[in-house]
Amino acid sequence: MKRALALLTLIALPGLALAAETKLYGRYEWVSLPELDQTLQAKMDTGAYTSSLSAKDIQIFQRDGEDWVRFKLATKDGGDSVYEHKLARISKIKNRSDGAGEDEEEESSPGLSQRPVIELPVCLGGDQRTIEVNLTDRSHFNYPFLMGAKGLRKFHVAVDAGERFVAGKPDCS
Repeated sequence: MKRALALLTLIALPGLALAAETKLYGRYEWVSLPELDQTLQAKMDTGAYTSSLSAKDIQIFQRDGEDWVRFKLATKDGGDSVYEHKLARISKIKNRSDGAGEDEEEESSPGLSQRPVIELPVCLGGDQRTIEVNLTDRSHFNYPFLMGAKGLRKFHVAVDAGERFVAGKPDCS
């Protein structure tokens, strides 16, 4: 019985390793956001926990007793389209130590800013996953989408900081 169990384990291990295979991507990659009909350049940032999308005119509102968020993209080609999405939660984000991006209105917690979070399908390479994305104005950054460690884990991604755009344009059709 022990031999059969050991043999079964050896047969199953390669399949398990293949299922959770880590993909190596560069520090910058293309991502597609199918619900928003957008393809954007993204920074793969293992130092950030959550992912962020550049948005402006962000408004939280009620629909059928639930919290929703309305926003426009704060990107070069974002246009004036208004998007509405169910709110997953409000996240508290630590502000940078140099004070950049500090929210002056939050006197009770000067080191934190609050951001609306939505669950958004994201396509990276040939894989699509639904990840949590917070909405904030990133228009002063070079990349309108930041993929944080939590999202990178969902895609089983490792990042080679010396590489760029390894995955090419996303294709999740």
